[in-house]
Amino acid sequence: MEVCSSVVLVFGGFKGGILFVVPDHMVFRSSLDLVWWFFRWVGSGGLMVGSLWNGSGDTGSKFRLPNFGFGQKHDATDDVPLETRNDPNKQKELSDWEADLRRRELDIKRREDAVAGAGVVEDDRNWPPFFPIIHHDIANEIPVHAQKLQYMAFASWLGIVLCLVYNIVAIIVCWIKGGGAKIFFLASIYALLGVPLSYVLWYRPLYRAMRTDSAFKFGWFFLLYLIHILFCVFAAIAPPIVFHGQSLTGILAAIDVFPHSVLVGVFYLVGFGLFCLEALLSLWVLQKIYMYFRGHK
Repeated sequence: MEVCSSVVLVFGGFKGGILFVVPDHMVFRSSLDLVWWFFRWVGSGGLMVGSLWNGSGDTGSKFRLPNFGFGQKHDATDDVPLETRNDPNKQKELSDWEADLRRRELDIKRREDAVAGAGVVEDDRNWPPFFPIIHHDIANEIPVHAQKLQYMAFASWLGIVLCLVYNIVAIIVCWIKGGGAKIFFLASIYALLGVPLSYVLWYRPLYRAMRTDSAFKFGWFFLLYLIHILFCVFAAIAPPIVFHGQSLTGILAAIDVFPHSVLVGVFYLVGFGLFCLEALLSLWVLQKIYMYFRGHK
């Protein structure tokens, strides 16, 4: 079977379509010969062999098909719209955007290099959720087998915060009942210094010790945590050393204020109970962490 006499190939995708007419003098013995000849023609770069029609109505005009990339080594697609290429405003916008991205990348790299050079781990503040002031993520940063201990230590830190805040409330009640302003200022100093110092001096070292398994940080925690426990015991007793001990809600201060005001005495007894619970919880946490440290090492 011979295929000849003006075989027409139709291509889509061009405006108006493209019709390629094979000359009558070319004879193909089968359809496969025709297909083979076509791909060979395309691979050669789209050289004109016959007449083309590009939708303009001029059938006699010559038209050169673009190189479709068959047989090329470095074929690539370009998805940039033509209107973007030709619009100087959009080109300027793209250039500004690329420059801003490069500037941000350099800034981030500079910060990472500075942090890495200083040996400091940069943590994002995420606690408390309503007003983040510290970084705290036990579930994702502490090993699973140590998370329970870390949560208990965190409860111990929250306990001392509660004790110091309640101590201010009880002292305010005592101040209103005629206790004087000096004990209120002392209670405020205890809270303002005790809350951040307890976090910085013993809770954060323990947190980092659990993360990095640092023996030095564990040792620092044990030393400062013992001081924390001694303070809790001292506050629970509240000996009459500073302003008759009424700046702390301990048992001796409660006994001292009961004859003057039963209400103040009740507030002081509640504070005494809180300091006692905090001291017991701290002793239990110290024991468990020490056992973990010895067994882990």
